[in-house]
Amino acid sequence: SGVDLADGSCAHPTIPGRVSPLLPANHVTMAKGTGLVHTAPAHGMEDYGVASHHQLPTDCLVDEGGFFTEAAGCELQNKNVLEEGNEAVIQMLQAAGSLLKEEKYVHSYPYDWRTKKPMIIRASKQWFVNTASVKATAQEVLKKVKVIPTSAVNRMLEMLDRRTFWCISRQRCWGVP
Repeated sequence: SGVDLADGSCAHPTIPGRVSPLLPANHVTMAKGTGLVHTAPAHGMEDYGVASHHQLPTDCLVDEGGFFTEAAGCELQNKNVLEEGNEAVIQMLQAAGSLLKEEKYVHSYPYDWRTKKPMIIRASKQWFVNTASVKATAQEVLKKVKVIPTSAVNRMLEMLDRRTFWCISRQRCWGVP
């Protein structure tokens, strides 16, 4: 059972000398598979939460275009994660004698609503601001916006008042759908 593996570790299958800890995570259950999964802290909220709790690095090995970065190693660098990068990882695991089974699997990736292509969730740099003046300005501007129904304005003002941090993002230049 997973309890028997707690506080254990595994040798990384393709990076000699690298050891990965086995950590408990609330989102990993026997009902959703084996009860054990890999953790990619830069590619999902649950994984990021586990990494943050255990002070693990959250390095992102994938760039904005979906290609492995130099930090992923020379065998993977500049390969598209969903295409030739996937095949390269399989070949690396085979060469290391670490591949137990290979089979085709249709992953449930999220899809981009504009291009209809699969997306990879990845961490990106943000600016976080924690100032009363930003909050006050946002609340004043919101009071000038025509909101239907008008009762929703108070709910939004209360939500803004509870926010402790503000994230200023320009990742999606076409706007929020």
